[in-house]
Amino acid sequence: MDLHSKYPALSDLRARAQRRIPKFVWEYLDSGTGDEATKARNRAGLDRIGMMPSVLHGEFTPDLSTDFLGKKLPLPFGIAPIGMSGLMWPDAEGHLARGAARANIPYCISTVATQSPEDIAPHLGTHAWFQMYPPRDADIRRDMLARAKAAGFSTLILTVDVPVASRRERQVRSGLTNPPRLTPRLLAQVALRPAWAMGMAKRGMPHMRGLDKYANAATNGLSPTAHVGYLLRTAPDWDYVGWLREEWDGDFLVKGVLRPEDAVRLEGLGVDAIWVSNHAGRQFDGAPPAIDALPQVRAATKLPLIFDSGIEGGLDILRALALGADFVMLGRAFHFALGALGPQGVDHLIDILAKDMASNMGQIGARTLSELPATIRL
Repeated sequence: MDLHSKYPALSDLRARAQRRIPKFVWEYLDSGTGDEATKARNRAGLDRIGMMPSVLHGEFTPDLSTDFLGKKLPLPFGIAPIGMSGLMWPDAEGHLARGAARANIPYCISTVATQSPEDIAPHLGTHAWFQMYPPRDADIRRDMLARAKAAGFSTLILTVDVPVASRRERQVRSGLTNPPRLTPRLLAQVALRPAWAMGMAKRGMPHMRGLDKYANAATNGLSPTAHVGYLLRTAPDWDYVGWLREEWDGDFLVKGVLRPEDAVRLEGLGVDAIWVSNHAGRQFDGAPPAIDALPQVRAATKLPLIFDSGIEGGLDILRALALGADFVMLGRAFHFALGALGPQGVDHLIDILAKDMASNMGQIGARTLSELPATIRL
């Protein structure tokens, strides 16, 4: 079957994923926090960005390749980290890592993934990124960095926009806890999703394997949206960023930046790139659209910029690149693809995004990504 004839867009994959994974898993993946106003603003903000069509360019094949952090990449996007990926689909981290390796694009694993750095090491491609939630204990920090480096991760991402656990009310209402406990209510939902259930039966219910080494039993009293990681992490400060810059000898990025003045200060601390993001509306419901912050951060720093939050297709990727991003990452989208089609979904989504980018670049007459800014009409 030609997947493009049945699932030509991310929206098709999203709809099928909702039919294939249990409701409590769907609520975890799809939800924001609060009334989900920030999540909605992200979509509305991207929709406001117009790009002027241009005609009479003749036949051409757009060049989607880019140089990012000194590396030539065939596509300007990669796979962003999502905690507990393996809850969305069995062996999610493995499928995502292998798909990224096949496409030669970055894959970023979360500290709170369901597979450890050691588990995923055999599946990593050339562009392996490790996202760190900041451990409080210096010995744990050093050990975590050493494990990531030994496993083959070359780029470190420090996430700074989660100083406290968000409430994620929709997730709480679903009955999901961390680690997941299969109550009768949740088991009834599992029974309706046989493909997901059979996969989980083979692998066992997921938990944060990368933190097993550091976990203790004192998890009682945590909120339903919190987990063992919150016992280990701290809210980082500027000194913490400086400490990590000294300890990590590879590329070092900071994720969760919206203010231009923060970008300036991070540049002074020697980070290699800045990740503009509002955590896709999952942490704070009062944030502006991340796309609105992007041009302001771009004007404030010469550092390479990554963008995420609300990206739903190739046109959105082009919008972010046109407004100053050097690279784009997608998290939910790749998990929708897994939920819809299993491992086949990863390759299919990469193909959807590339084809969508090429089609839209043809409409605006952009042969290369560097020509995108000139097409913007706000």
